[in-house]
Amino acid sequence: MSDLFVSASVKPLESLDMLSPYEVERIRDRSDSGLYPLFRQCALAVLNCGSEMDCTAEVLEKYQDFDVHIVNKHRGVQLDLINAPASAFVDGELVDGIREHLFSVLRDLVYVVDELNDVCEGLTPGETLTNTVFHILRHAKSLRPNIKPNIVVCWGGHSIARHEYAYTKKVGYELGLRGLNICTGCGPGAMKGPMKGATIAHAKQRISDPRYIGITEPGIIAAESPNPIVSELITMPDIEKRLEAFVRLGHGVIVFPGGAGTAEEILYMLGILLQEQNRNVEMPFIFTGPAGSEAYFEQIDQFVKATLGEEASKLYQVVIDHPSKVAALMKEGLNRVTEQRKESGEAYHFNWQLQIPYELQLPFEPTHDNMAALNLHKDQPISELASELRKALSGIVSGNVKEPAVKAVAEKGPFILDGDPEVITALDKLLNGFIEQRRMKIDFAGYVPCFKLAS
Repeated sequence: MSDLFVSASVKPLESLDMLSPYEVERIRDRSDSGLYPLFRQCALAVLNCGSEMDCTAEVLEKYQDFDVHIVNKHRGVQLDLINAPASAFVDGELVDGIREHLFSVLRDLVYVVDELNDVCEGLTPGETLTNTVFHILRHAKSLRPNIKPNIVVCWGGHSIARHEYAYTKKVGYELGLRGLNICTGCGPGAMKGPMKGATIAHAKQRISDPRYIGITEPGIIAAESPNPIVSELITMPDIEKRLEAFVRLGHGVIVFPGGAGTAEEILYMLGILLQEQNRNVEMPFIFTGPAGSEAYFEQIDQFVKATLGEEASKLYQVVIDHPSKVAALMKEGLNRVTEQRKESGEAYHFNWQLQIPYELQLPFEPTHDNMAALNLHKDQPISELASELRKALSGIVSGNVKEPAVKAVAEKGPFILDGDPEVITALDKLLNGFIEQRRMKIDFAGYVPCFKLAS
């Protein structure tokens, strides 16, 4: 055992009791089509909890000697960890919360690959994708029927200023005092703060079964390792299913300051709410930050109005520096959600009634060709433009932190985005604002843009 690395054998607590020999072989398969490379990357991300590195390639390089072997013992599954980050251990023993996250990742990867092939026969492509999200959440035991809507999704950046992080804790505290549970992208910054604040409030209110749900996906997990407060970790197959899981499982959304990833989430939500079928669906959508962060939301608001129009800007409300007001508004909104679902007979635990356009569900691969081919023009329905802009932001996130895209940008140069001058000008102003406010990466001093906008 060294100061930096630990080797140990670990068994699951409760999240995964057994695997078939076939499943074990799939995890062991080191070929390009096997699960091992993906599982190794996700396992390392979980074990690297608390790291300030937000680039997958840098994490993999630092721990290039890390390995994980899976074995089936007579008492169940065992993972042999070799040269794992020492920060995940206390006196040579893996921290229980990290152990839980480790086997949750294994559970989700095995289930998605081996058990979802035939569960959605006879449905349209869009219905199939929604049902896939449903089955993954149900398998993770995250769907709990007959409980009034109380899950608040909190979006925001992992590389935010200290005073913004403190503010997310205050909002989380106020939400917790009102008996509301927290769901985030599971990482640091604005994903950790609301959970941390809620833990104190839940303790004060003597809430014995609080929920701190973290939803991630394999491409982003190494850049945003699960924070230790997450009590339910769910790994979705891709970013699009991750986004759908947020809006199907959650009952309302709060957005804190962030960068390109947060803007992507906002555009995803607007693309849904702009659908005519969703005009009357209750889904509280609130933007908030502390005093001093007004510029971020002003930039977002200006961008939305310039690209999607005034109608889109009416779908959210902005509250600055008022945690209790944010929580009160969310509580009121969730009461409306409850009443609407009672009247319509809709489930409390999964938002089936929300119509998500198929183009928002399809996985987008951020290659140079795909980024250049995005339709960033106004001569299309607003919801479709929102979808295309979402893909553009998703590609920029990938170019910032995800290994394949980072590598592609290093080899071929920045992604090129082109479209209507008005759209490109608005996008340029937004992205440069993120760079000036140091919101693109934790290592903002060394940030080199992975994109170029056609003039």
